[in-house]
Amino acid sequence: MAWNRIRIKTPQEIEKMRQAGRIVRQVLTRLGEMVAPGMTTGEMDREAERLCHAMGAQCLFKGVPGRGKAGPFPGNICASINEQLVHGIPGRTALREGDIISVDFGVRLNSWCGDAAMTYCVGHIRPEVAHLVEVTRRTLDMAVALSAPGERWSNIARAMQRYVEGENYSVVRDFVGHGIGTEMWEDPKVPNFFSRELEAHDILLEPGMVLAVEPMVNMGSPHVKYAEDGWTVVTKDGQPCAHFEHTIAITRTGVDVLTA
Repeated sequence: MAWNRIRIKTPQEIEKMRQAGRIVRQVLTRLGEMVAPGMTTGEMDREAERLCHAMGAQCLFKGVPGRGKAGPFPGNICASINEQLVHGIPGRTALREGDIISVDFGVRLNSWCGDAAMTYCVGHIRPEVAHLVEVTRRTLDMAVALSAPGERWSNIARAMQRYVEGENYSVVRDFVGHGIGTEMWEDPKVPNFFSRELEAHDILLEPGMVLAVEPMVNMGSPHVKYAEDGWTVVTKDGQPCAHFEHTIAITRTGVDVLTA
């Protein structure tokens, strides 16, 4: 990780990112309204694309190169259901009563990116799964509330991990947040857990940093694997997981959520 290459954005650039973030939020709000038993992830994907293009933006995820033999990502959204953590491919799968679905979506508008994710409940879900979703959402809220100029990310990551593990859930180690700007993925890596590596290469938050913060929480163990499609990441033990994300900017006085 080239920690010294973190790009500081100007207030004018952050405003451009906010415009991208507004589109992300509008799309995610609309998709949340569509969540219901019988709705397919493909229908949600097409609506996301329609709205994105209508607002003059480009969907970020479609066409991203795959790993190994996996082809380019075919969807505009990542639609991950139940034990699927991230990068679920939208298609003919219909939502069922009791499911949870994580929708990750990003856009580029006038060269600047925005990225966010929400986990939605489909109808009535088991109380323990509802609690998992709520804990994950609160973990993101905690990270946002603790972010401020002069704070070290290791302190925030430690607080996130302690909260999640205190609720008897686990923090995913294999995937983390990231910097964002004119590219979807920029330095630095933004973990949701404390490690000696993070301690040794800590991120001192300063005005102008823009980060995509995205806690990923498993009901069971933290271990994940790739499904046969080469894209979808699932929990190894098959237990449910949840995912929330915001694009945030560090300011002189605190934090500004660009995808609120």
